[in-house]
Formats: sequence, structure tokens, C-alpha cells
Amino acid sequence: MRAYKQVVERVEGQILAGTLKVGDRLPAERDLAVQLQVSRAAVREAMRTLEAQGVVRSGVGSGPDAGTVVSALPSEALTRVLRLHVALANFAMDDVVAARVMLERSSAGLAAAHASAEALAAVAEPLEAMSGEPDRHEFNDLDTAFHIAIAEAGGNRLVADMTIAIREAMRLPILRELEQLGERWPEVRTRLCAEHRAIHDAIAAGDQVRAAELMEAHIHSARRLLAP
Repeated sequence: MRAYKQVVERVEGQILAGTLKVGDRLPAERDLAVQLQVSRAAVREAMRTLEAQGVVRSGVGSGPDAGTVVSALPSEALTRVLRLHVALANFAMDDVVAARVMLERSSAGLAAAHASAEALAAVAEPLEAMSGEPDRHEFNDLDTAFHIAIAEAGGNRLVADMTIAIREAMRLPILRELEQLGERWPEVRTRLCAEHRAIHDAIAAGDQVRAAELMEAHIHSARRLLAP
């Protein structure tokens, strides 16, 4: 194993064991190199890897932000890594749809139970824009925003991050399917908008069961409408 990977695994192991937490400062580069019996270059490479993953942040100087600290931004890092993994792994579409159903049923039900007025407004905003007959690129962006807003409104950070990652990874594949609809596009757009509106209304009414059921039906409906 390359030396820098040993450093990465040691830090990851301490995080998983709970001995390193968000805000904890790692030893200085030279001290870490001595502890792990690796070169300082290996420590630097490991810290760059961990920083790119969002696990740590590094600051220079001697103030309170100096040194390498376990990052407080795991959510953004998780979403980025998941999004790229889903995009690169070439999962079967049936598997992606099944994963979306499980996650987005939960998101819709949680949103109906917990969404604030501000969160509901964020769900309604892309919905209103869709009614203005956007083109396919605009519709795809608004559709993504709609589903992400519902995930955010649910209040479960992990469910939201996983939902966002999968939906954003599917943005371009869905756009390609929209572009292949030909003359069916206006009909499909109207159908999808109606389904979106029904989901929004169930969430706004606080009907958790109906919101979840409508979301599942919508995901399956969209798959049938867009499938080549």
C-alpha cells in the first residue's frame, strides 16, 4: 500500500471509531509523519486527498484556523461523492428507479409532516415556473429543483443528500429522454406538471400517506412516459 493511503486509512479509522470528531485538530505534519512512520510528503498527499473529499480543511498561519481540522461539511462531500458514483457506475435503470422510490417516498412523507412555510415555498417555486411552458432544458432543471426542494423540506439530512445525489446524477440521462420525445413533448410535460401539482398539494395539506403514494406513482409514471 502506498504510504499516503496508510495515513488516509488511519484518519478514517479514527473517525469511524469516534476518536476524531468534527472540529478536532490533527497533529502537525511532522508529528503525524513520525507517529505513522511515513514521509512528510506522504502526509501532505493524504491531507490533500482528505480535503478533496471534504473530510478535513487546512489553514495556514498560527491563528485559530491554522492547521488541519476535521471538516464540518460532510453533507456536501457525501452528495458530491454519491452523485459521481451513481453517474459513473452505470446502474440499471430499474435499480435507479427502485432507489428513487424508496428515498423519495420517504422525502414526500417527511415533507408533508414537517415542511415549514419557507420550505413549501421552495417546492412551489419550480412548480410555478413549469406552468409557463419552459423548453426541455429549462423543464429538466425545474424538475430537478422540485424534487430536491421536497427532499430538503423533509428535514432528514441523510435522506435528502442521497436523494439529491441520485436526482442530480440523472439530470443528463433524463434530459436526453426528454429530447427524444418529439411531438409527444407537450403532452408529457402537461402530465408531469399535473403529477407535480398533486404531490405539492398533498404535502401542503400535510397528508403524509397521499404525498408518499403520489410520489411513488409519479416516479413510475415518469419512467413509462420517458422510456424510449
